[in-house]
Amino acid sequence: MKKQLTAAILSAGLFAAATPVMAADYVIDTRGAHASINFKVNHLGYSWVIGRFDTFSGEFSYDANKPSDAKIAVTIDTKSVNSNHAERDKHIRTKDFLEVDKYPEAKFVSTKFETTDGQTGQLHGQFTLRGVTKDIVIDVTKVGEGQDPWGGYRAGFEGSTTITMKDYGIPMDLGPQSATVQLDLHIEGIKK
Repeated sequence: MKKQLTAAILSAGLFAAATPVMAADYVIDTRGAHASINFKVNHLGYSWVIGRFDTFSGEFSYDANKPSDAKIAVTIDTKSVNSNHAERDKHIRTKDFLEVDKYPEAKFVSTKFETTDGQTGQLHGQFTLRGVTKDIVIDVTKVGEGQDPWGGYRAGFEGSTTITMKDYGIPMDLGPQSATVQLDLHIEGIKK
């Protein structure tokens, strides 16, 4: 009986050791406003229009031991665009720009993450805006991870990419200096 129990314990231990550690799943902390999706557009070559999307959601999977396996999916409510100017925001919501009545959501779904040091890398994925899906690359830096004061576990990243408005069918043309949009992402996730 003792030999059978010892064999069972050893078998269980070997099985547990052979089982791969799974990546942790996180929900992006938009409730606590610890995440943001910001944009920056050159205004006619004279200044910058800076804004954000107030409403978005998403989840990601991350394992510090296998950072190249990281995955993320984010959905943005395009009606929530906020450039700190109500009249401009009304215009951005029209068919000249985001056409939010027809395209209420923008989405990003990652396809791979390339990293050499586990702290920085390039997140590849598909970004959908105005019904057009294009491959983009986001330069990503890990901000940190660890226990929070409330008994949870968090991980945070920041990233940046630039898209060209015409690539997504945005018809408004404000000149060559205003043709692109810089997107800056600050993502903090709470482990599920």
